[in-house]
Amino acid sequence: MTRWHLLTCEYPPDIGGVSAYTGQLARALAATGDDVHVWCSGDSRLAQAGVTVHAALGSWSPRDLRRINAQLDTCPGPRRLLVQWVPHGFGYRSMNLPFCLWLAWRARAGDLVELMVHEPYSDFSWRPWHALMAGVHRVMTMLLLASVCRAWISIPAWEPCLRPYALGRDVPMTWLPIPGCVAPGVQADGAPVRPRYAVPAQPLVGHFGSHGQAVASLLGACLPEIMTDPRQPALLLMGSDSTDYRQRLIASHPAWATRVHATGFLEDQQLASHLAACDVLLQPYPDGVTSRRTSVMACLSQGRAVVTTAGRLTEALWTASGAVVLADVAEPVRIAHEVLRLLDDATSRARLGARARQLYDETFTIDHVVMALRAA
Repeated sequence: MTRWHLLTCEYPPDIGGVSAYTGQLARALAATGDDVHVWCSGDSRLAQAGVTVHAALGSWSPRDLRRINAQLDTCPGPRRLLVQWVPHGFGYRSMNLPFCLWLAWRARAGDLVELMVHEPYSDFSWRPWHALMAGVHRVMTMLLLASVCRAWISIPAWEPCLRPYALGRDVPMTWLPIPGCVAPGVQADGAPVRPRYAVPAQPLVGHFGSHGQAVASLLGACLPEIMTDPRQPALLLMGSDSTDYRQRLIASHPAWATRVHATGFLEDQQLASHLAACDVLLQPYPDGVTSRRTSVMACLSQGRAVVTTAGRLTEALWTASGAVVLADVAEPVRIAHEVLRLLDDATSRARLGARARQLYDETFTIDHVVMALRAA
């Protein structure tokens, strides 16, 4: 039996990719019989069978860290600390150097400290504050890589980003798949949901995500070609901030108002049924689709036809698998045409959806994550 201590900046009921991932991982590790502890901030936390949640980290301050030292030390060893790393997640305006030093101290005291790197650091910018933040992130990265025994990475592209900051130390860096944010085994029928958003024979195009500015800009560039098609497709926006994005969209395109719908945040079963109701999912990403995008993973897990973007971080597996339709991120008209092409071809949609589900089952389920972690 392994004793796991998952340190995370998000945990259910928080909304976010790290929260969904850590919740799934804790539950899946506990199901193997391992002893699982989650350390996070906050008060009310989701209870999960076999998982002990310590919502004791407050603002991740030095005082908070000193307090949990005593609590950690009461847990039997050996202790395996798996940190869900996103530099902006641990307070101090994403520059929590004391947290990195504390992890180094725990490693020297005998704990096995590992990183799960969801994002490595911010890019440099001409703005002084962002340049300072990016520099501090790199110092944090050096501190962490000097003390961890392993770094798991959400996409292979993170290794060349991280490796120089290991300063010659041979830290194992292993790609670890990120499953979708729909819980394992959840499959749904979209037929009961679809009439809420589209009349019979009307195509229904969906998008699932957080509707941040970068993705919203890409959607805005693709949608006019789709929404002005003679078939008058309906558009279903799913996920946090989708209602706000809908308002901005119809303010710019008032003629679309009756055909654009938004759900806001959806729980697992609701999300699965809404994804299943869509003919095609449009999932553009500014840096390209990658295996860390839990939104596209949710679409694959439900066996949906997906049109997405190829960019600087896109792994080769997306082209090799044939599980999604790829178009260059700089070609919004082509992206839109691929959506329209699939709306014309039910056979291609079904074939693409089947391949999507196959790729997800073969590569991205939480079972693959657990097997990799327990084998290390």
